[in-house]
Amino acid sequence: MMGGNRTLVLFNYDWDRLGFGRWQSDFPSDHAGFDLFSFPSNAHLPGFDLTRFVDRLANKAARAGWQAVTSNHEQFGALAAALMAERMGWPGTPVSAVLACQHKLHARRVLQQVAPEANTGFELMASRYGEPVPDDISYPVFVKPVKAAFSVLASTVRNRAELDALVRFGIWELWVIRRLVEPFERIVGARLPEAGSAHRMLLERPAHGLQYNLDGYVFNGELRPLGIVHSEMYPGTECFRRFVYPCGLPDAARARAIEVAQRFLTAVGFDHGLFNMEFFHDAATGKLTVIEFNPRMASQFSDLYLRVDGIDLHRVALELAHGRDPARLPHAAPTAGIAASFVYRSFDPAARPPMPSPAQQGELARQFADAMLFCFPKTAGQIARDFKWLSSYRYGILHLGGRDPAELAERCNAASALLGWPSPCARHAAAIDGSRLPQLSLETPT
Repeated sequence: MMGGNRTLVLFNYDWDRLGFGRWQSDFPSDHAGFDLFSFPSNAHLPGFDLTRFVDRLANKAARAGWQAVTSNHEQFGALAAALMAERMGWPGTPVSAVLACQHKLHARRVLQQVAPEANTGFELMASRYGEPVPDDISYPVFVKPVKAAFSVLASTVRNRAELDALVRFGIWELWVIRRLVEPFERIVGARLPEAGSAHRMLLERPAHGLQYNLDGYVFNGELRPLGIVHSEMYPGTECFRRFVYPCGLPDAARARAIEVAQRFLTAVGFDHGLFNMEFFHDAATGKLTVIEFNPRMASQFSDLYLRVDGIDLHRVALELAHGRDPARLPHAAPTAGIAASFVYRSFDPAARPPMPSPAQQGELARQFADAMLFCFPKTAGQIARDFKWLSSYRYGILHLGGRDPAELAERCNAASALLGWPSPCARHAAAIDGSRLPQLSLETPT
């Protein structure tokens, strides 16, 4: 890398491990942080403190030769990277902007000031974790933690009984939740006290429409959109089934999404770094409703942009971390006209879908050279917690590209059969919301 500088990558797992790994020779990097989803790595969670974590890294920075820091980890990494960049005087997203995005109640309040037409009704749930559910809630209502990640405990509830079941936590659950939130709570209390405690649940009026993601970055205060990904759910659920790029969101809605993002990010002082805005678009009314802002790259989508547009979001992140303009980067040759991240889920808590054998994975690599596979084996206890917190069990993710939606569907079906998993593109599944390509279903053609 230029000047021999090294990059510190925090909480570097899954898509980030692969994405940043593509650039290891050009951007030598070191890693710090732990994996929340694997033991013994997650044994670091008890007593974890962001300030002490950053202090230890700052004391090592000169000896290690670090000149930049980056992270796309929602729970701890994005905030830790902002704190580290601030401490060292490196380019980074302002700490206050990360806090404003990640504190979901504060973000709603800011959005109400700058783009109320893109907001939804919201209020703080009166009771705290472990306390009885209040009597004065109007249903249905969408409930989510003020600070969380991975859609944990985010769900629409239709009555008090469903809400009570969602927020009735056992001793172990409360212990985990508090330790996931407390590192953020300490920083927000010191740096953004007007936001209030993050150890609470937020109530929102349910929004309608198809779900999308606006991805982009800000450099020198200038917002630069990269693209929009469509998020599709398993029918009748709030669980993601696949993420598809490109998508057929109308141009007017695209322009509106960028305008709303500009207003919000300016208001919270987000002047540098990658961002992801999740939103609903109701095609019947044209209404756009913001779900939330993520002050980091949506790592799961980086591979999709690389396949279709030749833009590597992980390289964009590295350029930003070193204070360089990503607009100057050359584009790679696209390898697909459409790409998707397919999510394999079980909705039966008693089911234990088999993990593909080494032979199956080897055959997948042979037949589908572009395939990117993640397997998520879990214990019975982990599966039970997933069903409580996420209403399903995610056991695998597969990335593939294709010339068009029809070929992509065929490839997904064939790869799923090889793995021994039900295909997210099975016949009679809801069609993907178009694309910039012809309006074709992702079902296998008859």
